[in-house]
Amino acid sequence: MKLSVIIPVLNERTTLPDTLTHLESNRVAHEIIVVDGGSDDGTREWLATQSRARVVHSARGRGAQLNAGARQASGDTLLFLHGDCTLPHDAAARLKAALSSPAVVGGAFHVRFAGNSSLTLRAVAAGINVRSSLRRSATGDQAIFVRRSIYDAVGGFAEWPLFEDVDFVTRIKRLGRFVVIPSQVPISPRRYLNRGIWSTVVLIHALRAAYWAGVSPFVLASWFTDVRPHISGAPRPSPGWFDTNPPSSIASDFRVMSRIP
Repeated sequence: MKLSVIIPVLNERTTLPDTLTHLESNRVAHEIIVVDGGSDDGTREWLATQSRARVVHSARGRGAQLNAGARQASGDTLLFLHGDCTLPHDAAARLKAALSSPAVVGGAFHVRFAGNSSLTLRAVAAGINVRSSLRRSATGDQAIFVRRSIYDAVGGFAEWPLFEDVDFVTRIKRLGRFVVIPSQVPISPRRYLNRGIWSTVVLIHALRAAYWAGVSPFVLASWFTDVRPHISGAPRPSPGWFDTNPPSSIASDFRVMSRIP
């Protein structure tokens, strides 16, 4: 297995160094590709001083950045990692075991909130993990991985402002088995802490329901402003309330839900 780890970033100067350090220490990656979407907090300047990762510059937007990184990747397996996340210590062994079956097209990990998280946050993480395991689903902060051949077969990520990860997982699951590894990826709680834990949970479920009902991800993005203080709320284009091509699985699988990134 040759694993390419692709990290889309936008203003992650404070978190990215730890992410790269952890990746180096667990020696899971054949290559690390960081895709910057126009950072203005010193991320680009810091990346220019180090050699731990190949740096790619892209238009802003997680789907566009993920695709830009994948185009540069040489591995036979792609893993998409957020800039404020790290991989579990046993990731290499878990990935090799999961991909030893030709029936497996890709997968993701369980999550936990980094640091000394509250009981409420631990309950939220547990709910995410139970849902992912039961439905064989995942979102971007669960370190989605996929065989390169499968990524190419489905045409990569939709270049949407939200739900590009949900759409991607839905499409690759049609080609084979999607596994959810119980080892936990530490994720940042900042979105929940800044907006409020239960307010964030309610918003996530409302956005997800609207997505599966066919509301455009571009419209949904206007409902979901980034609460991180270093990200400015740039306006996003909107093609209208409803997509002309809503998720194709709505009619047959309306009940399938996944957490947004």
